[in-house]
Amino acid sequence: MISHHDCEKHMMLDHHPESPARLQSIANALRAQDWAAELQQLSASEIDAELFAGVHPRHYLDMLAELDPGEGFARIDADTSLNQYSLRAARLAAGAAIQATEAVLGGVADTAFCAVRPPGHHAESAIGMGFCIFNNVALAAERALSLGAERVAILDFDVHHGNGTVEIFLERPEVMVCSSFQYPFYPGRMDQVNAAHIVLTPLAAGSSGDQFRQAVERDWLPALLRHQPDLILVSAGFDAHRQDPLGGLLLEDADFAWVSQLIVDAARRLCQGRIVSTLEGGYHLDALARCVSIHLRELLAQ
Repeated sequence: MISHHDCEKHMMLDHHPESPARLQSIANALRAQDWAAELQQLSASEIDAELFAGVHPRHYLDMLAELDPGEGFARIDADTSLNQYSLRAARLAAGAAIQATEAVLGGVADTAFCAVRPPGHHAESAIGMGFCIFNNVALAAERALSLGAERVAILDFDVHHGNGTVEIFLERPEVMVCSSFQYPFYPGRMDQVNAAHIVLTPLAAGSSGDQFRQAVERDWLPALLRHQPDLILVSAGFDAHRQDPLGGLLLEDADFAWVSQLIVDAARRLCQGRIVSTLEGGYHLDALARCVSIHLRELLAQ
């Protein structure tokens, strides 16, 4: 598990749901788990600037540098703002995903989880939005390809569609993106794409765990078998939980255990168990902490 205390220094406007308390709740839950000692916990390093290439262009990085506030806040969009620590936190979150990918592809670990913020899957190549600044999972996929992976699969079970990840890889079939999401819902972008390597699983508000399971089995498993990835990356959002204040799906703790098991089983069959998972959404602190613990337990069982 890769994290960094400075990810907690990133703060947006008052009472924002994407707050430092999210990582604190996860850390507190792990301290209470008798199996947590089995986790190798590492500190994230910032992403090397050259590794943004292929995902975020120079003009976007320059725009963010110009926005960086010395004090107070600077807005990227209505939902996303920066304080003086935000860009370092974002570089650490991206760096953690890179570090995890290097460790798994290098045989140092079979699986890795990045407990970081800000999240990333809404960040398009040159647009930050939806609490996201850099697309952490896309940067991980780009790094995997540069290290010799021929095909990568990204599985996203956040309640919101991973529009940024789809936009970045829309013309790159070596990266398959599977995204389940409440529909219609935020962000309303990249959710009508017709491409063989983009697998969309929209779910109506009020969908149950059983409906989620049936849709994921129907859509993701055949796609994974076709794609034959060398690595599975996970955009692990836990805001499809019925307790989450931002979503309208009705998943329970057991559904996150189920989808984590499905991913582990697929990785065993297809890519020698190699999984890199990175935190996306999840805004009910107790549900988030429980479900991350469940997710980690399944990754450890791999």
